[in-house]
Amino acid sequence: MKHLMLAAIAESAQAPLAVRHIARPVPGKGQVLVRVHAAGVNPLDTKIATGAGAHARQPLPAVLGLDLAGTVIELGEAVEGFAPGQEVFGMAGGIGGAQGTMAEYIAVDARLIASKPHTLGMREAAALPLVFITAWEGLVDRANVRPGQRVLIHGGAGGVGQVAVQLAKARGAEVYATGSAASLDFIRSLGATAIDYQAQSVEAYVEQHTAGEGFDIVYDTVGGSTLDASFQAVKPYTGHVLSCLGWGQHSLAPLSFRSATYSGVFTLTPLLTGKGREHHGAILREAAALANAGQLTIRVDERPFELDEVNEAFRQVAEGRGKGKTVIQLVSE
Repeated sequence: MKHLMLAAIAESAQAPLAVRHIARPVPGKGQVLVRVHAAGVNPLDTKIATGAGAHARQPLPAVLGLDLAGTVIELGEAVEGFAPGQEVFGMAGGIGGAQGTMAEYIAVDARLIASKPHTLGMREAAALPLVFITAWEGLVDRANVRPGQRVLIHGGAGGVGQVAVQLAKARGAEVYATGSAASLDFIRSLGATAIDYQAQSVEAYVEQHTAGEGFDIVYDTVGGSTLDASFQAVKPYTGHVLSCLGWGQHSLAPLSFRSATYSGVFTLTPLLTGKGREHHGAILREAAALANAGQLTIRVDERPFELDEVNEAFRQVAEGRGKGKTVIQLVSE
């Protein structure tokens, strides 16, 4: 069994994932073999399993899972900066035809991973990569968030949202975040001013918190009508709207009348195209630095699902029942 490993496989759309033995990968040039300790479950994983998520280009059958934390076991040719035994994390597979992270081992492009923050356990580290990279690509790469700005995060208690709040705060911004009534205390615990989007209109909270001027940056992590609300909440001329779920049909008129700008964030591009992978590794090093400095945490659902419980973990994510990110634990901490 030395050359085999257990993996969770989506064999066909809508079918339960099957946990079975498959061949253990061998690291190629530029890759490292990682023993997966924990794998984060993202909504995209559940969509791929149902046959949706065509943008991920992951034909079935496939081992799913984008995020991981684990230990380097072996180095492929031409790999520098990593060593056997090193603890790492990253968004490393599960789309574009690549093996995913819900397996005992994975061979990953070394450019896509970084040293795990020492302040976080494996489960917490496995919950971070996709959401932090998504937050960073929006707030830093597109909007250049900086001190003195007012930043509004839509969905501040969600996976991307909670990380975006902390990132904007760490870079000196004044942060506000929307959520449901049940999530407001958690949003406040992150250091943001919480806004109950069901109790206040866009006009009302823009007036209350910006004296009607609008927010310098608005990050929509929800999509749909929330992106339309973002166009109404942004500051004229210099304001910047971001969305990681801006895939619908929207009227640009409210944004255009403010002479503001919009950026879409699509975090999967480096995994799908092979271009820009070094930047993902660099972003993860920034995440580790923030975590190690006590400026970044992530709420993980308290239930540590094991690999043979993968279908229940997927149901929890698909139904939105988790209190924090859902993580599958393959090695006990």
